[in-house]
Amino acid sequence: MLTRPSPVSVPDHEAGWVLTAQEVASSAAADAAAGDVSGDLPLSHLRALADSGLDAALLPVEHGGQGLSCTAVGAVVGVLAVAHPALATVWLMHVGAAHALVTLSTPEAAAHFAAELVAGRRFANALSEPAGGSFFLTSQQDATRDTDGWSFTGRKLFVSGAEVAHHLLLNVRIDGQPAFFGVTVDDTVSLPPIEPTAGMRATRSRSLVFAGTALAASRRCAPPTPEQASRISVAFPFLSLGIAEAALDALTSHAARRAVAPGSDQVLADAQWVRMETGLVWTQLRAARLLAEQTCWLADRGDPAALACAVEAKLLANEVAKQAAALAVRVCGGAGYLESSPVQRIFRDAQAGALMAYNSPFSSEVVGGWVLGRG
Repeated sequence: MLTRPSPVSVPDHEAGWVLTAQEVASSAAADAAAGDVSGDLPLSHLRALADSGLDAALLPVEHGGQGLSCTAVGAVVGVLAVAHPALATVWLMHVGAAHALVTLSTPEAAAHFAAELVAGRRFANALSEPAGGSFFLTSQQDATRDTDGWSFTGRKLFVSGAEVAHHLLLNVRIDGQPAFFGVTVDDTVSLPPIEPTAGMRATRSRSLVFAGTALAASRRCAPPTPEQASRISVAFPFLSLGIAEAALDALTSHAARRAVAPGSDQVLADAQWVRMETGLVWTQLRAARLLAEQTCWLADRGDPAALACAVEAKLLANEVAKQAAALAVRVCGGAGYLESSPVQRIFRDAQAGALMAYNSPFSSEVVGGWVLGRG
């Protein structure tokens, strides 16, 4: 796909990790369609990423990692998302939860979770809940005080990779305020029947039910400072950017070989409307990518503005992914509507980002409030 130089680039000493992601992505791409049909987690590719050392590289240096930059994490997510969006999503949620637990926990708990990540254990986020919606960071479910801390009985939704998770980043409400804990999965955590999603099926995003799950005081996380940007928040836009890029790749491939009419020497790529609309979507994708890269740049500098920029970047990237996928369907026509076409899968996957918190309507309102001085 057409590219332009960017003022933000992955540091030279981290570029090898992007190449590692490209190698895994080239293998994962062949499994994306099958994973969409079966809804199976891409475990072999997740293991390949972990075995390469990439997961552990995100850990802070003091915990044996390389303190991988947000810029590099975003680039990795983007590479994976072009090939296999569900793989990119589960990987980001896994390393994002682990990074949060290591950086926000007590020293003892942080060391434990870091060792677990290095050992190949899986992490997941248990944050969304029935009453939460886009207020997923402000839990509506109360924990009950007990002798060693608290216990939690309730339900969490849309936990990607839930079935293989050993540890969870969980939020609850304590004394009316949000609180976050590191929780090791035990027999108090169960999996109700899965409700398959329309897209991103291979994330195995599903509910978890908690029945008196212990929340130890020693596993309670400290609130992040304004300078501590969540790896998930800053890299999330790259999920939708990767899907948008995949949509344009599929569109370009089809338009370059499909004649505008039987017997015509012209192909769809020569049609004025295709060129005009593709140009507009590509320009929007480029703008969204620059905004996402700026978000990572701010986060790597410890600038508190990264958090607001992340909301704006996700909003734009989500909408561009939907626009690119919709255009791919129009250009490919009936051929793109067949189950054998990647376009129909890309179109369904493209809807997911705008539905995930913060969803697009919520983000639009928040950003609009900032612009209008009502934030």
